[in-house]
Amino acid sequence: MKISWWKILCVILVLYTLIGGLLFDVPHKKILNESIRNIYFHVPMWFGMMVLFSISVVYSIKYLRNPSLLYDIQASAYARTGIVFGILGLITGALWANYTWGKAWSNDIKQLGAAMALLVYAAYFVLRNSMIDIDKRARVGAVYNIFAFAMLFPALWIVPRLVESLHPGGAGNPGADPRDMDARMRFIFWLGAVPGFILLGIWISTIIVRFRKIEDKNLLHA
Repeated sequence: MKISWWKILCVILVLYTLIGGLLFDVPHKKILNESIRNIYFHVPMWFGMMVLFSISVVYSIKYLRNPSLLYDIQASAYARTGIVFGILGLITGALWANYTWGKAWSNDIKQLGAAMALLVYAAYFVLRNSMIDIDKRARVGAVYNIFAFAMLFPALWIVPRLVESLHPGGAGNPGADPRDMDARMRFIFWLGAVPGFILLGIWISTIIVRFRKIEDKNLLHA
């Protein structure tokens, strides 16, 4: 099986993130302490989710312009992986909040917005699975996917910045303040964790697409 260069890069970056994130020194900050290491895993999950959902909606638009079952398969695969990344983002965030805020869930606006966004995408799969006709499922799913993607921005980026939040980024404050990380952390975060986990999400999605193509090979004429 041919291994693409970006897959090798993905493995290197993820391993670098795991080793650097767990073993390298981090700045000692009040309240955060060693839990600051979670920034290498929690935040990249949201970056990965946004990228995967973006790729998914592009394929949905492509399907509406040129109805091909392959586009529908790709759209659903990237959306599926995006939901997984979103769930991992909520879980890592809850673990982090338990140590820093005193409880895993505090109804913070960003927690609520993220949960709402994931529920909207969960409804995308409920809607798809409720339809037997393949063409109708793909067409309705593509339209709904565009709606779901549009809902991400008010839920995750607009409303949380307008109100007070325990998270960084509330009430207009920067969500990624350079003062929160030193040079070592920024190097691991921006050059290891973020691109590494994004590539991992894309890799997983391509595997899902391959399995779906095998399952639907008669329809795809593959």
